[in-house]
Amino acid sequence: MNIKIPLYNKFIPLLIFLYATTQIWAQKIVRYDLYVKDTLVQFTGEIKKAIAVNGQIPMPTLTFTEGDTAEIHVHNELKEDTSLHWHGVFLPNKEDGVPYLTQMPIKPNTTHVYRFPIIQNGTHWYHSHSGLQEQIGMYGNFIINKKETDPTLRKGVDDLPTVPIILSEWTDIKPENIHRMLHNANDFAALKKNSVQSYSEAIQAGHFKTKLKNEWKRMLAMDVSDVYYDKILINGKGSADLKTINGQEVKAGDKIRLRISNGASSAYFWLTYAGGKITVVASDGNDVEPVEVDRLLIAVSETYDIIVTVPEDFTSYEFLVSTEDRTNSASLYIGNGIKQLKSPLPRLKYFEGMKMMNDMMKMNGELDDMGMQMSLNKMDMNVVMYPEITGPAKPKQSNNDPNKYNPNALADITTLNYAMLKSPQKTTLPKDSAVRELKFELSGNMNRYVWSMDNKVISETDKILIKKGENIRVILYNGSMMRHPMHLHGHDFRLINGHGEYAPLKNVVDIMPMETDTIEFNANVKGDWFFHCHILYHMMSGMGRIFSYENQDPNPLIPNPLLAKRKLFADDRRFHFMVENDFATNGNDGMAMLQNTRWSIGTEWRLGYNDHHGYETETHIGRYIGKMQWIMPFIGFDWRYKKMEMDEMGNSDGEKNLFGQINTKENRKQFSVGLAYTLPMLVILQGEIYHDGNIRVQLMREDIPISKRIKGSFMVNTDKEYMAGLRYIVNKNIGITTHYDSDMKLGFGLFLSY
Repeated sequence: MNIKIPLYNKFIPLLIFLYATTQIWAQKIVRYDLYVKDTLVQFTGEIKKAIAVNGQIPMPTLTFTEGDTAEIHVHNELKEDTSLHWHGVFLPNKEDGVPYLTQMPIKPNTTHVYRFPIIQNGTHWYHSHSGLQEQIGMYGNFIINKKETDPTLRKGVDDLPTVPIILSEWTDIKPENIHRMLHNANDFAALKKNSVQSYSEAIQAGHFKTKLKNEWKRMLAMDVSDVYYDKILINGKGSADLKTINGQEVKAGDKIRLRISNGASSAYFWLTYAGGKITVVASDGNDVEPVEVDRLLIAVSETYDIIVTVPEDFTSYEFLVSTEDRTNSASLYIGNGIKQLKSPLPRLKYFEGMKMMNDMMKMNGELDDMGMQMSLNKMDMNVVMYPEITGPAKPKQSNNDPNKYNPNALADITTLNYAMLKSPQKTTLPKDSAVRELKFELSGNMNRYVWSMDNKVISETDKILIKKGENIRVILYNGSMMRHPMHLHGHDFRLINGHGEYAPLKNVVDIMPMETDTIEFNANVKGDWFFHCHILYHMMSGMGRIFSYENQDPNPLIPNPLLAKRKLFADDRRFHFMVENDFATNGNDGMAMLQNTRWSIGTEWRLGYNDHHGYETETHIGRYIGKMQWIMPFIGFDWRYKKMEMDEMGNSDGEKNLFGQINTKENRKQFSVGLAYTLPMLVILQGEIYHDGNIRVQLMREDIPISKRIKGSFMVNTDKEYMAGLRYIVNKNIGITTHYDSDMKLGFGLFLSY
């Protein structure tokens, strides 16, 4: 039987083939090869180690168009593991670049290929998620352009000349040392920043009572950042000129779109422009309705697209980038001709900030918001420290002073806040999806540099299981005294800010102290996604959680999940070492300590230079408990020997302690159990009982800030031992000391610390 097939049916397979081929070619594959290698830099004049990619810092700008496929080959030529995370980019979970969570780290002398479709647009960036590599060069721009047919293209915005900019900071100190010093409460950074806030400075400023109240409430000095940086960089330079864009000269009247990413590890930056107003048109890669401001503070890891105008011929206008603590800055000069500078931001009024902090802090360490409903960066709790808003410092202001700070004084300077951001399109979540609400308190201990959520670091928690399709609402309250830029991997979230259906989309929310913010997102992918503070040293200290989708397939890039979990949790469990030694004329004394989030292992020693002084050493192993970590139970061992004084009959009577017990302080080999507690004024009360039944109670403080460079210390205990001393700080590792000790008497020496 002969069956005839219609002619058009014969061509169906061919048409299908041609259509499929067209679709494949339409998805343009954009390939980059990134070679990661150690390098040397001289940002400050000193030669220091850094990491370069393709021979440059920052890493190369990666540019795509929505609809492309990214294929990025990472060639690790380091002697250590590495990884790359694509910040703010939607992609399959195994491409997200978090070692031990979404992939295993890229081993030395190996190549790893990241491949994912580009399904969005906007200003993003990328960086290492391995250790502290981000601090020394591993950050770069990741720009995704809109398609020419995109219906959201905006005239006067998307068609402007565009310049990608990534901001960063540089320190000559190794980042591992910075992290260690932060955990060991080394405050040399405060000395470098001129923010010590000593008692002598407080007296000069008329704030002696403010300083007393601050320490009575067991708080350290007021500050707005953790680290001092030697250099601020714009696209890897301390200053740069923007005279042409794509070969075209920048002229008066031109509008320029700056795609700005904050690739810093811990620095926030004020953005101001000598040429006038700044117009914000996008945040975290998402369009917002244009809003005009005088300045904005870009949080760590945030991105903003802004438009600036070149107002005059023959002039170059300074686009000034200043650290939040105003200690350093970098400049981009826009235009051709004589440089028109922006006035630098004046020094913060630290004691005014300290006074405000005292009023907000309860004796138990909790914040008391005094009825203030803070959210959306609308009222920065640090604004009282800004001289450009509140005027010159006025010592000894009374509570009835008419010039006392008024938050409405902000009206003269328009500063961007989150309530100003509005999406041009509706951003509502699926209405038929179940809603799950989660609440977290951002918590921390500045004294010991422990950063957590609900008083738990990430290694102390389980993954947060979520279901695909449900809407997740997260309420975040910052109960610490530091800002925290919280970043969610793999998703954008709606920032609930009063604009209803047009709430802006972001992937970073900067939460100020005492502030509550609400975000929500639809769980529309699968995998394990990191949610963490993007201040690098806060993240490494444990401030984060993991959102994990239920019923997902195993990640093929994680062959041993249990091992990977242990490696992932190792960051906040890591011990940090410190040692101090005083080489004095009357003897040698010092201490060595290992500490992590909860545990402390410390040894002290004293060695006299004559027979009557002898030697002694004490070792304590303790665990900090409580939200503020003011309490540490411990076990210990005390070993000491001193040549005894003999009477005329050749007998040596042991001295009694204040409890009437014959103590063994002259010849002791004793185990003990005890408790250390931080009292008001930051004095450590330590009580312990030895295995022979003897009891010792001791009061001690070692870091009384008398002046910028002079610190005092004292100790007294029930064994009738006492000590008082002074230390002059030369640099972060060296000091000059004098002290009087009940056993070793008066001495002068050289103090070394690490």
